[in-house]
Amino acid sequence: MSAPNTPGERREVPVSGHSFPDDSRTTRSHAGESLEDVRNWPGMILVAIGIVLVGSTLAAAGYGFEGWAIISGIACGVCLLAGAGLIVLEHRRVKALEGRSLTDPAGH
Repeated sequence: MSAPNTPGERREVPVSGHSFPDDSRTTRSHAGESLEDVRNWPGMILVAIGIVLVGSTLAAAGYGFEGWAIISGIACGVCLLAGAGLIVLEHRRVKALEGRSLTDPAGH
């Protein structure tokens, strides 16, 4: 393991292939896991869509469109649950590759 980064220090980033976790620029095992690991993105996109649907549900309910509020509310719940589930499953997969369980402390 190399020494931790100092301010202003530049290190070479591996260009060929996907290296996760990025050990060349951090000393922590999961720093930036959510953004670096592209398998998390579908879950994060579903959560973002679910948050937008919360707003549309409230707007539809506020304007008196009961049918649209119900449809948007159901879609919101599905997107939030599916997105959170995908994120948890991917985090479990990463932890399983390290031989750890989801509840093992990782220092952060």
